[in-house]
Amino acid sequence: MSRLLINESPVMIIPSLAAKIGLNEAVVLQQIHYWLGISKHHIEGRSWVYNTYEDWQKQLPFWSVSTIKRTIRSLEMLGLLLSENYNRMKMDKTKWYSIDYEKLQEFEDRLPEDQSTPIEEIAPEEDEQKVQDSEVHSPVKTEIPYAEIIGYLNEKTGKNFKLSSIKTRELIHARYREGFLLEDFNRVIDRKSADWQSDPVWNKFLRPETLFGTKFESYLNQQEPKKKLTEEDFNLDD
Repeated sequence: MSRLLINESPVMIIPSLAAKIGLNEAVVLQQIHYWLGISKHHIEGRSWVYNTYEDWQKQLPFWSVSTIKRTIRSLEMLGLLLSENYNRMKMDKTKWYSIDYEKLQEFEDRLPEDQSTPIEEIAPEEDEQKVQDSEVHSPVKTEIPYAEIIGYLNEKTGKNFKLSSIKTRELIHARYREGFLLEDFNRVIDRKSADWQSDPVWNKFLRPETLFGTKFESYLNQQEPKKKLTEEDFNLDD
């Protein structure tokens, strides 16, 4: 049989969900949903499944363990993935997982009706590099660093924007689809923080809606202000 055909169970995702929360997150969430459907562990009205990161990596061998960790952490911060420790021995740190389907419904309610059914497949035997290469021409980017961008914005501005904000993630995703990268976001945050941080009127515009909106490229390409020379810039003893 041709190696170009799938000869084992594929990993399936809905593209519109991947566009909302990220490709990796959509894959892991779907995988956990599958296991919850056959789980016999029912606690506090929810089904739960437990696995180590290494065990999840065996199911998704095209990713490294570190990628699995980052993806699960992202889902936890989004509030879509619940995690607890129901192990009999508390020394056992293996996580138990369940999906907050009510929170997921909030994401689904924001999806256009005509984008809620198409399905993409990823063959499990593909390695991580092949998956990344295959996405070069795809509108869905892998590993959009939502947490890094929002964390850096909070660090620079002293504010507390939430990673779980759907609107903020949509703005970041839109700029990534236009080809901008993490360093571009950091540069915009740096430049506008320098411009507006100390101004009580403009400080309120240090927010995702303004920084990551339609003026993102103009902010990125704005001229650096010329440095004002002071006496300290001259050696008056010469």
